[in-house]
Amino acid sequence: MQILDGKLTSQAIKDQLAEQTTALKALGKKAPHLAAILVGYDGASETYVASKVKSCAEIGYNSTLLRFEDTISEKHLLDHIIMLNENPDIDGILVQLPLPKHINEELVINTIDPSKDVDGFHPMNVGKMVSGLPAFLPATPYGIMLMLEHYKIDTKGKHAVVIGRSHIVGTPVSILLSRNSNPGNCTVTLCHSHTQNLREICLQADIVVAAVGRPHFVTGDMVKEGAVVVDVGIHRIPDETKKSGFRLVGDVNYAEVAPKASFITPVPGGVGPMTIAALLKNTYQAAIGQKGNQN
Repeated sequence: MQILDGKLTSQAIKDQLAEQTTALKALGKKAPHLAAILVGYDGASETYVASKVKSCAEIGYNSTLLRFEDTISEKHLLDHIIMLNENPDIDGILVQLPLPKHINEELVINTIDPSKDVDGFHPMNVGKMVSGLPAFLPATPYGIMLMLEHYKIDTKGKHAVVIGRSHIVGTPVSILLSRNSNPGNCTVTLCHSHTQNLREICLQADIVVAAVGRPHFVTGDMVKEGAVVVDVGIHRIPDETKKSGFRLVGDVNYAEVAPKASFITPVPGGVGPMTIAALLKNTYQAAIGQKGNQN
């Protein structure tokens, strides 16, 4: 069993982006500039955005963090997004989700200029992704593909089972895995928590992507020997042995599944860092005028 180390892989990508950014500056061009919008004081969102801003600084990007109270009106938020769209110095825009209930997330995403949509959520980017056209790919699925590429995981002709059908992870990663590309060329089965005979389907999988949003959902009896296991979930569960009173676990029961897997992502330190690396790659592509990528 080999660990798919998201920290090491993301660092390799960030090192490459840092070199490319230094080269841009040497040519007299501006560094990529990411604008992040954070609404309210959700703890997880605070952590995610702080990590993104820190990563920008590490590799020489510029970043702008716009913070708003959770009482901000929808119109006020949309006005700020429009201003960022119109600002030529801003290359990428991300709005940290979730948003307060009085704000329409779909409307917010649709307001972001698709050429600055480095989270890859705008319908135009999603549609291009489905069509196999250059697009900004959703950061977590893109990060998973970058990890498979880094570790040279053989995916051609393999059976990949994706558990979870969200528009953010499950559905797009199923599309990317099925593409005629490397990594890709998989036969993909897209499942969810209500799929009948889920255990039997998972036991056929050469690659399992767990993105169902339930702690320890994938157990040892659901995974065949030698499978590649990618765990997208992250959950806090009580643990009195920890100073914090909790520990982080994924959608996969790591203790049961790891001994059977050929490769597996840890939680934390697996898919999470790769999401940020993918976001930074999208931002670089936006800065140099590329309208995304095909893998």
